Amino acid sequence: MSTAAFPATVFNPLPGDNPDPHPGEKPIGDLPAARTAAAFIDAVESGRLNLPLPGSGRTRERWAALAALAEEDLSLARLAEGHADALAILAELGAAELGAAELGAASPPAASRWGVWAAQPPGPGLAASQAETEGGWRLDGMKRYCSGARSCTDVLVTATAADGNRMFAVSTRDLSPVPGSWPATGMAGSDTLDVRFSGIAAEPVGGPGRYIDRPGFAHGGAGVAACWYGGARGVGRTLLDAAGRRDVGPHALAHLGAVDIALRTAKLALDTAAGEIDADPDDRGGGGRLRALRVRALVEATATEVMLRVGRALGAGPLGHDEAHSRRVADLTVYLRQHHGERDLAEIGALVAGNGTTW
Repeated sequence: MSTAAFPATVFNPLPGDNPDPHPGEKPIGDLPAARTAAAFIDAVESGRLNLPLPGSGRTRERWAALAALAEEDLSLARLAEGHADALAILAELGAAELGAAELGAASPPAASRWGVWAAQPPGPGLAASQAETEGGWRLDGMKRYCSGARSCTDVLVTATAADGNRMFAVSTRDLSPVPGSWPATGMAGSDTLDVRFSGIAAEPVGGPGRYIDRPGFAHGGAGVAACWYGGARGVGRTLLDAAGRRDVGPHALAHLGAVDIALRTAKLALDTAAGEIDADPDDRGGGGRLRALRVRALVEATATEVMLRVGRALGAGPLGHDEAHSRRVADLTVYLRQHHGERDLAEIGALVAGNGTTW
């Protein structure tokens, strides 16, 4: 497989191209998104996002790094998680479909910044078509919830083709992010915009349905919960720090005790899940889906509880006067909606009702 498998970008230029000094970075006018984009670029170029792959024996280390990023900045963690997930997808599908001699050529360029744009909400979406003569793929339509719309150099994107839902690798160079399509305060720094595709050249990554029908889909879904946990840990630290500085009273201390139990339980669940993934990376035991659903549900509930308890313990003060805390709460509130609530809980119920469980 040649580098043509990855659409030409300024990191992976065609002969004769003249790369820009800041490839893939479209003008970003709003401060939160610009600040996060700069941090994302630095994280990639510094090697901070060179994380172990899921199931490599170091999944706990991978998730700990994502949690640390999330505690620092949830919008940055959203971009970092997408980048790390994209590299894991390319490694997994490449390993399944290429010979060993070709795997090195299938690796993305070192300084490229990747995202995964796989949301498929109701309404018009993205369509993939294949030219009858040339055989190449083109993408047309609108993709929503595209994090890093102006800071990623390349993305993996899902689109509907005649033979089913497919994933494609695409350069962002000729894409058209829609200004103002994310007016919300929460996750404003993640630069999550609608993006318009018009005849965009794309390279297929795996066959129809392969994005979802692979062990790494569940592993990656559980990894998102590590970001939620890191964000919740940051929210909880506001209460912990306040209790260390002054007498917050018995009610606030009771909330701190509950926060401590909740966060330690979530960390134990993540560590246990990471160990299980490393013990069975190919999910031969078939437990990957239920494991991911469980850990995501637990961490979502934990993060929700932490935000509630910290708010009740400290009142409006941190939300009104601590910019980092108020932004973290707003960001985490939005980020948690990647969990599908009662729909996911119902799926857990169906799985344990049908297959049994041990408590």
